[in-house]
Amino acid sequence: MTEVVRYTYRLRPGVQAERALLAEWGRCRFLWNEAVHQQKSGGHLSFGKLGKLLTEARGRAVWLREGSQVAQQQTLRTYAQALDHSFTMKGHGRPRFKPRKKALPSLEYTVRGFSIRDGRLMLPKGVGIPVVWSRELPSEPTSVRITQDCLGYWYASFVVRREVEPVPAAEGGIGIDWGVSVTATTTNSEFDLPFRGHRKRCAAELAKAQRRMARRHSGKRGPQSAGYRRAAREAAKLHKKAARQTQHDSRVWAKRVVAAHGLIAIEDFKPKFLAKSTMARKAADAAIGGAKRALIECGVRAGRRVVLVQPAFTSMTCRKCLARAKRLELCERIFRCSDCGFTAGRDGNAAGVVLVVAERGHVSVEDVRQAGHLLRVGGSVAV
Repeated sequence: MTEVVRYTYRLRPGVQAERALLAEWGRCRFLWNEAVHQQKSGGHLSFGKLGKLLTEARGRAVWLREGSQVAQQQTLRTYAQALDHSFTMKGHGRPRFKPRKKALPSLEYTVRGFSIRDGRLMLPKGVGIPVVWSRELPSEPTSVRITQDCLGYWYASFVVRREVEPVPAAEGGIGIDWGVSVTATTTNSEFDLPFRGHRKRCAAELAKAQRRMARRHSGKRGPQSAGYRRAAREAAKLHKKAARQTQHDSRVWAKRVVAAHGLIAIEDFKPKFLAKSTMARKAADAAIGGAKRALIECGVRAGRRVVLVQPAFTSMTCRKCLARAKRLELCERIFRCSDCGFTAGRDGNAAGVVLVVAERGHVSVEDVRQAGHLLRVGGSVAV
């Protein structure tokens, strides 16, 4: 059995290569915006119609012909896919204009538009870019997506096919309840995910960078000084470093949980409302959504049974007798059942309720959905 996955590497383009990438992005962005304009003024556009418009545009404009036809076709194909998806979702997520100063570059090439030669990524028009090969590709790539992040770093994401590594069989289940003081509380304390607080540890350094930004801001709209841009870049680096550390911890934890359990019951918690509470900063540092996503993807890829349980009433239900107690305030961290006398930590009891609900197949003690039927593992599909 094989699966299609993405392998991402850092790129180190020179001045000329970066200039060529940005020029190509400018052409692709123009085509995307033109497709949005045509869509707003003329109805549904299929990829076939977009292809004809591209041929006509390249015939009229010399500067479009100077770019790669493969990258331009892939831009329109991505637009057509996004448009079809928006119609499926009844208008939600419809493609929008990409402004020059805000949209980050993103180029995609199929196998006939790039090659790998002497450790360099070779693109049309003789553009060669060194790649930081942190690991070997398992097979020949079929396409590549080149992106730039907010710090100006370039990345290449190759689509490859690899053999699925067999995962040892595991028995037993685990229930997971999300929180802020402890990011994930499980039915087995050995697998709890503690709150690391990476962003909190760099708070002093981040505050220093932000004060420097405030001092160097001109107080006017428009382009800022080079000093301000340097200070903003340092602050962005700190934010990204903390986010990467949190993401790494979540992935390591998810692999450990999946390797040891056959059933993974997850509280289907949506942390969006925390952004409007007094716990917003700590919740953002914990990155509950990212940890949940990593666990689901890892579990589905390993073939485990992953069940998402609605969070309603889990914190006020006894995991022993399933009797529902009175509503607990946030300050009450101990759960006590008045029927059977069971006593446990609030989050630990909720994790046990999540597991019991998943095993019995009914919910929230009223609704259960199988993650394997609802989710596609980010860019990878078993074949």
